[in-house]
Amino acid sequence: MTHYNYSITVFCGSKCGNKSIYIQAAKELASHFVHNQLRLVFGGGSVGLMGIISNTMIDLGGSVKGIIPQFLIKKEGQHSRVNDLTVTEDMHSRKKILYDEGDAYLIMPGSIGTFDEFFEILTWRYLKLHNKPIIIVNVDNWARGIHDQLNNTIKQGFADKSLLKLFEVVPDVPSAIESLKKQMKF
Repeated sequence: MTHYNYSITVFCGSKCGNKSIYIQAAKELASHFVHNQLRLVFGGGSVGLMGIISNTMIDLGGSVKGIIPQFLIKKEGQHSRVNDLTVTEDMHSRKKILYDEGDAYLIMPGSIGTFDEFFEILTWRYLKLHNKPIIIVNVDNWARGIHDQLNNTIKQGFADKSLLKLFEVVPDVPSAIESLKKQMKF
């Protein structure tokens, strides 16, 4: 069994996007996780950025935990290389385990599922249900719209500026790792 310091839940795409920089960032994240003895907790699929991060970590001898709902196995493929894989009955059960298992949350490029997971974990922090780090890795500025929307929500009077202090936006993987090191002291 691989020793690890912390478990980091990563939310990211079940597709790779249309730029190679996303794939490079996924591989770089996996390398940093293994080097820093961080366990990956992820959505359990074998496709997209999820598959790239998890496969790279497995290739490098890292610790990986996947959580996937039964119905998504047909769509995303049950990750046969992950030896710590939990199959849930539904998305709600999956997300609960993803949230509970993480000591921090990293949001990599993705689509509506990634946005859903980010906004739910942000809401939980806003409601003081947890105080774990949330970091958006803004590879190639893919998350600009999220940050703009939250700023607009504040401008429109629906949220307080303190909302922006509940998460951090960093430009790349090395910045995310440095932020984790500072916040989690490893």
